[in-house]
Amino acid sequence: MNVLNFAVTTAFALSATAAVAQDMPATVADIVMASEDHTTLEQAVVAAEMGEALMGEGPFTVFAPTDAAFAALPEGALEEALMPENKDKLVQILGCHVVEAKALAADVAQMIADDGGTHPVTTMGNCSLNLTLDGNMVKINDSVTVTAADLQAGNGVVHVIDGVLLPAM
Repeated sequence: MNVLNFAVTTAFALSATAAVAQDMPATVADIVMASEDHTTLEQAVVAAEMGEALMGEGPFTVFAPTDAAFAALPEGALEEALMPENKDKLVQILGCHVVEAKALAADVAQMIADDGGTHPVTTMGNCSLNLTLDGNMVKINDSVTVTAADLQAGNGVVHVIDGVLLPAM
């Protein structure tokens, strides 16, 4: 699969033209809530009270870990993060997955190429991510892969990832 031609066979993979804007999900939060593969992410967004922010004007790029990605965390880590007394930590973790700009797959590939193979990104949660290409797949911090890209909403875009991005501790 060529990064510049990521195709996602889902109703959410729509063109960003004004003509179809009314057919797009309203927000990146709507994409997450409608996905059967992101119930854990939805639960975390609700627990962190970040839903309203992700329904905001944006633009946002959300790197959305699947339920399988959360399940791969060390035993008890997710349950601990979801505890009400750990809300600040959960907000920071989720903030590592949101960039306050809209970057489609083609944009990301171009930024990586323009920067000589690695493009640094700072997230809403002040996490530093390094985006690279592994063959024709986008990698984040050399360990997480974008598995589906360009799920567009009115306020941004969602890219599905196979790992959870954690802040440096």
